[in-house]
Amino acid sequence: MSSLSGYAIDVAGVTKTFGPKTVVNAIDLQVRRGEIFGFLGPNGSGKTTFIRMLCGLLTPDAGRGTCLGYDLLTQQAEIKRHVGYMTQRFSYYEDLSIRENLDFIARVYDVPDRRAAVQQSLERLGLENRSAQLAGQLSGGWKQRLALAACLIHSPQLLLLDEPTAGVDPKARREFWDEIHGLAASGLTVLITTHYMDEAERCHRLAYLAYGHLLARGTVAEVIAAGGLTTWTVTGPRLTEIAAALRSRPGVEQVVAFGNTLHISGRDAPELDATIAAARDHQHEWLKVRAGLEDVFISLMETAKDNFA
Repeated sequence: MSSLSGYAIDVAGVTKTFGPKTVVNAIDLQVRRGEIFGFLGPNGSGKTTFIRMLCGLLTPDAGRGTCLGYDLLTQQAEIKRHVGYMTQRFSYYEDLSIRENLDFIARVYDVPDRRAAVQQSLERLGLENRSAQLAGQLSGGWKQRLALAACLIHSPQLLLLDEPTAGVDPKARREFWDEIHGLAASGLTVLITTHYMDEAERCHRLAYLAYGHLLARGTVAEVIAAGGLTTWTVTGPRLTEIAAALRSRPGVEQVVAFGNTLHISGRDAPELDATIAAARDHQHEWLKVRAGLEDVFISLMETAKDNFA
């Protein structure tokens, strides 16, 4: 596969096992250059293991493919030089300042004109006024900015971001995503794992992984359509009682509370519609709506087989 391919990631059959457990099972995935690709799934689904194989930290047990045109099995050192990887946990030196951390990372990557690169990173991520502050004193949002600046210090072509916004406030999340879209507009490719549905909807395309198996992929609209769910909402009094009564009825696969509204979903539309028709009353408002991304993902998770069960 050529480095001039339109795909930043192009892999087939990628598999990883640990002992008797297959953690990533024969995944095929293509991510276009300049794309923000969302990677979703429950905890323990294999997302982090897959990302570590992409960036050369783990070797697949089976499968083939390229990352940025470099062979996944034989050119891991080259992949590492051109990828920025942001881990789930803050992994920088808490007893060093922001500037010192960035300078250290720049040394690791042998960045030319290191001082200028560090200063540019500080200015770009709004860290200049805090550059002397110890990393261990930073809030979650500022640690996130430092981690992103460190990922970008060597001008990578691909960012692999593993739940980068976990534990930060909504304002910091929004600012982070504005930065990610700006980077993608400049040609950088981003693969990001998240549990937040609002963040998933900001991606160009998505894939859903559950217990090592890739269950869905495409744009938000394509993933929702492929889910095949019919969804009703109900608002009004005594929703807890209604939820309990509906969960065992024909056609009902899930009943989920969203604030003061229940979402009732299932794949058998006629059966579900009949159940709703029998349950309807004048005290509640019943509406058939377009299934949401969270409805689809909950459905996928509930039907997937846990490989550690």
